[in-house]
Amino acid sequence: MGSQAIRLGRSVLSWLAWLTGTGLGSGFFPVAPATAGSLAALAIYYAVPFNGTSPALFFLTGIGFFVGVWATGSLVTDDDPDPKRAVWDEFIGVWVTCLLLPKTLPWIAAAFVCFRVLDIVKPWPIRRLEKLPGGWGIMSDDLLAGVYGAVLLNGVRLVMSI
Repeated sequence: MGSQAIRLGRSVLSWLAWLTGTGLGSGFFPVAPATAGSLAALAIYYAVPFNGTSPALFFLTGIGFFVGVWATGSLVTDDDPDPKRAVWDEFIGVWVTCLLLPKTLPWIAAAFVCFRVLDIVKPWPIRRLEKLPGGWGIMSDDLLAGVYGAVLLNGVRLVMSI
C-alpha cells in the first residue's frame, strides 16, 4: 500500500509539473506557444480581482518563479534543454511586466507587446541567463525581461503623468 501511495504522489506531482510548466496547456498551441502563453497569462491576470499594485501579484510572481523552476525543469530533456512547450516563464515574465501598472486594457496590451519584444530581442544580460541549467535558465531570462518591461512601462507612465 505504501508504494502505491508513493507512485500516486509521484504521478500527481508529475501532472502538476506538466500543467504548470506548459502554462495550463497553452504551451501546446501549434504556432508561437510563447505568445499563446503570454496571452493566457494576461487573460488570467485580467480576470483575477487584484491589480498591478496588489501584494498578491508580487507574492504570485515570487512563488510562481520558484514553482516554475521546478515545473519547467521537469520538461527539460538532454535533447531539448529549452522546450517550446515550457511557457510558465512567459506567465511570470508578463505578470512581472504588469507590476505597478494600472489594470486597464491599454496598459495590459502595452505590457504584452513590451514583454514579447524584450523576450525575443533579449537585451543584455537576458540572453546570458538562458545558459543557466534546467528550469533556472528557462525562468530567469523571462523574469529579467519582465523586470525590464516593468521599469520601462512604469517610466513611460510616470513621464506621461507629468
